This record gives sequence, structure tokens and C-alpha cells, in this order.
Amino acid sequence: MKLAPPLSGTVFAGIVLALLVAGPVAAKPRNVTDADAPRSLPAEGPVSVDWTDPAQFTDIRYSGNRWEAERGNWVEQLAQYLQKSALKQLPQGESLQVTITDIKRAGSYEPWHGANLRDTRIIRDLYPPRMTLTFKRLDARGEVIEQGERKLSDTAFLTGSTRFGDSDPLRYEKSMLDDWLKREFKPDASLSAR
Repeated sequence: MKLAPPLSGTVFAGIVLALLVAGPVAAKPRNVTDADAPRSLPAEGPVSVDWTDPAQFTDIRYSGNRWEAERGNWVEQLAQYLQKSALKQLPQGESLQVTITDIKRAGSYEPWHGANLRDTRIIRDLYPPRMTLTFKRLDARGEVIEQGERKLSDTAFLTGSTRFGDSDPLRYEKSMLDDWLKREFKPDASLSAR
């Protein structure tokens, strides 16, 4: 068995330097406002979800800490949840197209509490979750059954319980979406009476 010759000190140092330089770039946290961040989910079945520019969302524009509000991929996570939940509610043969146009997550940043809490989202009943979306619901032939804009809000979000547990930072928004889907896709009483 023949072994490869050892790396020279210069080559080894160059590899280590390249890894150190590349490491932080690859580990850079993603923001919802990044230019390369997605603005739609891949088409998956009969439910499509896209969204407008998150930099214009209320949660970021009127945040007490814009940089913290931009952090992560929470818009995409909410869109994925909406897509998955809508698939369960949507009647067989129908399709749904949703565009999220605004999000205000539950809670807010209160920078006046000082440096120790400036990156902490404070949850109070005066900061309810809100979302605005447009949708188009189509039948199996592609004809529009219903379309419009919905302004969702859950002002009682702290009084109820969620099935998501305290560890899910988007639990209030997901519960609000569940409530909307149940209202939007409830069986039509006039159809079930026939």
C-alpha cells in the first residue's frame, strides 16, 4: 500500500485559511428580506402559496428592532404551514392559490427596556398576530369558486391554547391560519341539506 506524500506546510496552511474564510460565509444567518430568499413555495399539489416583499410587511417596517424581525425564514415557514394545512381542508378536486401580502407576528420589540431585552419579542395582548392575504379557490375545471382578500387577526390569542406548545415561535400565527381555514372551508349548510 502506497501512501500519499504529506502536504507541505504552505499547502496545509492555505487549506485551513480557505476553510476559515468560507466557514462564516456559509454560516451567515438568513433573513426573510435577503435578495435570494424565496418568494414562493414550490408547486406541490393543488395549493400554491407565494408572498410579496417581506421588507414591506408590518412586522418589519414598524418593528422596534428591524434587524431581529428580519432574521430567519419565518415567512417561508408560515407559507409551508399554510400550504400543508390547506391541503387537508381543501375539498377533493379543488385548488387554491394564496398570496400573503402582509404579516404582523404576535408580540413586538420594546427597545426602551434596554440592551438586555432589545432582541426579545415581548408578547402582550396589545400585539396580536395579523395577516393579510389574497386567495383564489378553483374547482376541478379551473373555474373560480371564490376569490378575495382576507385580513386575519386574533385579538384573543393569549386567552386560548394552541396545539403547538410554547417552543414554537410561530404558534399564534399558525393557530390564526387554522381558524381562517376552518371558516373558509367549512361545509356549506345549503349544500349538505340537499
